Amino acid sequence: MGNDKEITVEEKLRALYNLQLVDSRIDKIRDVRGELPLEVEDLEDEVEGLDTRLQKLKTEIVELEENIKEKKNSIEESSKLIEKYESQQKNVRNNREYDSLSKEIEFQGLEKELSEKRIGEAKTKIIQVKRTIESSTLKLETRKTHLSHKKDELEGILAETQREEDALIAKSEELSNTIDDRLLAAYKRIRTNVRNGLAVVSIERGASGGSFFTIPPQRQLEIATRKKIIIDEHSGRILIDPALAEEEKEKMEKEFTSI
Repeated sequence: MGNDKEITVEEKLRALYNLQLVDSRIDKIRDVRGELPLEVEDLEDEVEGLDTRLQKLKTEIVELEENIKEKKNSIEESSKLIEKYESQQKNVRNNREYDSLSKEIEFQGLEKELSEKRIGEAKTKIIQVKRTIESSTLKLETRKTHLSHKKDELEGILAETQREEDALIAKSEELSNTIDDRLLAAYKRIRTNVRNGLAVVSIERGASGGSFFTIPPQRQLEIATRKKIIIDEHSGRILIDPALAEEEKEKMEKEFTSI
C-alpha cells in the first residue's frame, strides 16, 4: 500500500471499484485489438517460412542445372573417347586388342546413355521445382499482402488506443498503490478466475452483478452499510451497493473523457 494512513472500509471499496472500472476499460481496449497481434506474428512466421522454402527451391534449381552441365561434359568426354577408340580399332594388330577397344566403346556408350537419362530426370525435376516456386511465390505474395493489411490494421488500432491505454495503466497502478497488499492480491485472483474479469460488482435488481444470484435482503442491507468487505458466496466476487457504484462510475467517466 502507498501509505500507512488508516482508511475506512468504504474508502477501500471505492478504491477497489475505481480500480475495477479502470481495468475493465483496459480490457475493452485490448478486446478491440483482439487476436490481431497474434495474427500478425503468425503471418510473419509463415512469410519467413515461405521465403526460406523459396530460397531452398532456387538453390535446388541451381544444383540441378550444375548437374546437367556436368552430365553434358561427361557425354562430350565419352563421345571423344568413342571416336578415339573407333579410330584405334582401324590399326589393331589382333582380335584381342579389337575386342578390348570394343568393350571400351560399349562402356562409354552406356555412360552416355546414363548421363542422358540423368539429364532427362534433372530437366523433369527442374520443371516440377519451377512449378512449386511459382505456386509458392504466389502464396508468399498473397501472405505478404495479407500481413501488410493486418499490420496497418493493428497500427491503426494502436495509434487510436495506445495513449489511452498507457494513461489507464498508469491510473491502474496509482489506484493499486492505495489498496493494501492482501486486498489487492484477492482482487487480482478473483479477476483471473472470473470469465469477464469483474472482481468487484454492485447489486443489480437484488442480485449479484455478473452472476445474477439473488442476494438476501439482510445481506443487501449489510452491503449498503459499507462497513465490511463482503464476498458473493456464489461467484466469489466482491460486492458493493448500487449507490456507491453509481457515484464512482460518474466520477470515473469524467476522468476517462479527459484522457
